[in-house]
Formats: sequence, structure tokens, C-alpha cells
Amino acid sequence: MNRAAFLEQLSAEPFDVCIIGGGATGAGCALDAALRGLKVCLIEKEDFAAQTSSKSTKLIHGGVRYLEQAVKQLSPDQFRMVRKALHERRTLLQNAPHLTRPLALLTPCHNWWEGLYYTIGLKMYDWLAGGRNIQPSRWLSKSKVIELIPQLQTQHLHSAVLYYDGQLDDARFALALIKSAAKEGAVVINHTKALEFGYSKSGKLRKLEVQDTLTGKNYSLTAKVFVNATGPFADHIRTMASSKAQPRMRVSRGSHIVLQKEHLPGNTAILVPKTDDGRVLFLIPWKEQVLVGTTDLEDQLNERPLPTEAEKQYLIDYVNRYLQKPITEVEVKAGFTGQRPLIEATFARETKSLVRDHEVEIDDKTKLISILGGKWTTYRLMASDTIDAVCEVLKIRNRDCVTEKYLLSGAENYTPDLFLKLQEEYQFTEEIARHLARTYGTEARNVADLTRENSALKELLVENHPFIRAEVVFARQQEMACTPEDILYRRLGLGLMDEKATQQTYAQVEKLLQA
Repeated sequence: MNRAAFLEQLSAEPFDVCIIGGGATGAGCALDAALRGLKVCLIEKEDFAAQTSSKSTKLIHGGVRYLEQAVKQLSPDQFRMVRKALHERRTLLQNAPHLTRPLALLTPCHNWWEGLYYTIGLKMYDWLAGGRNIQPSRWLSKSKVIELIPQLQTQHLHSAVLYYDGQLDDARFALALIKSAAKEGAVVINHTKALEFGYSKSGKLRKLEVQDTLTGKNYSLTAKVFVNATGPFADHIRTMASSKAQPRMRVSRGSHIVLQKEHLPGNTAILVPKTDDGRVLFLIPWKEQVLVGTTDLEDQLNERPLPTEAEKQYLIDYVNRYLQKPITEVEVKAGFTGQRPLIEATFARETKSLVRDHEVEIDDKTKLISILGGKWTTYRLMASDTIDAVCEVLKIRNRDCVTEKYLLSGAENYTPDLFLKLQEEYQFTEEIARHLARTYGTEARNVADLTRENSALKELLVENHPFIRAEVVFARQQEMACTPEDILYRRLGLGLMDEKATQQTYAQVEKLLQA
């Protein structure tokens, strides 16, 4: 991906569709549209997946909580949303096997009634997944539970229910979508801000003035249709296009903390099915760390959301309820917060009760297409519905979505034993080889080849993490990384898992970027 060349293409000739927003949904839209033969450009004000899409709980799931709400509220909308998400769960696992994996989750039960209740609920979850289920759920005895997770508190433990969902590297998955879209002909540019729309005589959007935020240079692009895929920030683009647009978005914050792997050393996650205030929490093995989250609180839109001290303590308290070895704030290695886009006309209900489904809105006059709401697991369906709307506005027929079986960048010819080949060919340690294979898939060899050209690039960036210097060079050359934050928070993810190591590495990354 050549950012300079992409910038020059902005003003060269009209696009069929311009997508504003480079998170999961915008990236999915760009790939879908490019595969349908449309001339596509995508602009992102910050870096790809810089906001919500890199700050999720890293789960690919139908939503156990939403299924429970569907039953209690007899809500067809909730049932449909869970069923769609469970279908997509398998698709994500297949489209990028290097960035995803099945994940076992254990739900502790305090008595036989809870065991029966969650067993029935999770069997229904299996049933909704149908032939696309990962593995069937099952009710485990207390002794089996302790064998599986010895670190669990046992004082009030009666049994547990084990079920399966998926896990993904969210930032890298979004980047794989971006890279795939570019491969299929889309122009994709980060650090490029939408400034002002231009209109046709009938009031339709036709032009967009944008600014390269790294240089301050402005560009003017022309497109037949504009798509607003900015997640929590959707109302900003809607009102920029039409001052009469009424607010549609409601924001909730999801905060997480990261702990040392020793607190949950196995590969099984823990689902806390109900907190005192009715939320759901997860303790998840993630990249040799433990991810704990998420909160679900009403919030004001914020470009730099961070966990509050109260949220950190809330999560710590629940870790200490469920694990034997108590932790304190000193043991929190990092924390991050993502803001979820929820559609709500009024503020009558709590955010945790809102349906996480999506809606495609077409403005009557400007024809701005906004994709609102949704969740990571259903990004592909959101993109499909959005590009269907684009084709409708453009009066294009017989160009159906083909992304369901599309292998994303790095997935072509990927096999789980790739790390063994990397280890043998390049004399990497097993830890580094596994990391490269799981991060880049079959593109890992492109990273590894840089170490043959310059042996210094084989060195670790920082102790106790498998990242090597070649990855910074690769991200700069091949993945449009422009700043140390692009590298540390999205390409590598170190910034989300270890604040101290990130500070130690920053200057070195900055130097490699400028080389």
C-alpha cells in the first residue's frame, strides 16, 4: 500500500463510492464494494481501526447476554441478531484463520439451579448456531472445573457450563480487510480528515474536501455516492452533510484491563454471567496476557477514552471474586476503552439493554448512506447491506456480495504449522515464529525476509514480548504505518497490553520509522 500514490489518486478521477471511516465496517465496505467492481476510495481521519475496532473484547460471538434478553423480553429482534452473529462467527473464523481461533469459555455456577439455567441457555445458543456451531456446550462437575482452571475460587463453586465462541486480533483483522481492499483496487488512506462536502444542483453529495493531517495538504475528491461508516462518530458526518439531520447515535463505553498471563495461564476463558448491576464480564487469555472486561456505561463521545480509576477497581474486584490469588492495581499492565455505537432515538433505557443490531440510513436529499450501530462480529453483514444500498442508489443490478468465502490478506495457503517452517527456515525462537505466523499469516515470510537483508532487524523490540524490529520496517513499507502509535497500538498491539514496555520501545520505533 503506497499512501503517497493513493493521495495523488484522490483528485485524479471520480469514484463510484467514497467511504468515510476506516474501522471494521468501513474496511468491510471497501472490500465488498471493490469486489463488486466499483471504483472505491476510503479515508480515515486517524489510523485504520484507531477507535472502537481495535478496542473491543476481542471476541467473535453471537452474544450470550443478548440471547438471555431475547428470551426474557420475548424479543424477535434480539433472536435474529444473535442468529445472524452466530452465522458470521464461523465465517470470520474461516476468512482469516491466522487472526482468529475458537475459544472455550467457562461459566461458573453457584448452585444446581444456575447450572441447569445456563445449560439450557447455552444449548439454545448451540441450537441457534446450527451446523455452524464450533463445539457443543456441556455442564461440568466441580472437580472437572478445578482441573480445567485450578486458579478459580472454589468456596462457592458448584459446577460450570463450558461453551465455545471465537477470538480475533481485532486491529489486525481490520487491517487485513484494508489490505485486501487495496489488493482489489480500492484507494485506502489513513490520517486523512473529511472537511467539507460539495453538492450538486439537486442537493446530492458530489465532492468532499479532505486534508492529509500529516502534511496539512488539502485534496478534493469526487464520488457518486458517499458512505458514512464512522461508528460512534456517525452523527458528526450526518450533520456535516445535512444541518437538518437529527441525532441517532448513543454511546456506551467498554473498558478493559490487562494482567499477567500467570493469573489465568490456560487457554480457557471465564464468563461472569451476571454482575451485581446486571452486566457480563470476561476474563480472557489474550496474546500471553489476560484481558478483563468489559464495562458498559453511558458515555459522552470522546476521541481519547480511557478507563477511569473506578472502572479499573470494578474489574479488579470481579477478578478477585473469581480467582484465588488476589490482585491489586499495581498488577494491571495496561487498560483501554472503546466506545460502542448504539442506535437510540431516546435515552429511556440503559445501554446494556440495547440491541446491538445495525441500520442502513439513506438521506432523502443528500443521499448520504450511513451505516449505524452493529458489532464486530457482524461487520461483514453490515458492509453487505451498505453496499447493497450503494448499488441501489447507483441503479446497479446483479452485483451481489461475494465476501463470505473471501480469504483475507495473509490467509491464502495458511496452515497451522506455518510457525514450524518459519522456525526452521529463519532460526527464530518458537515464540517469535508463532507470533509472526499468527499476526501475518503467509505474509510472515515477507517480514522474516527483512531479517536476512539486515540481521539487526531480527532483534527483539523489548524484553518479554515476541515483537522484532523487522515488523516496524514492514509496517512502514507495506502497511501504511505513519506514526509510532500506528505501530505500537494497531500493527503490534503492544500499547494495549503493556504500558511500561510501550514507553521503553517508543523511541526505538520512532527511529526505525524515520530510517
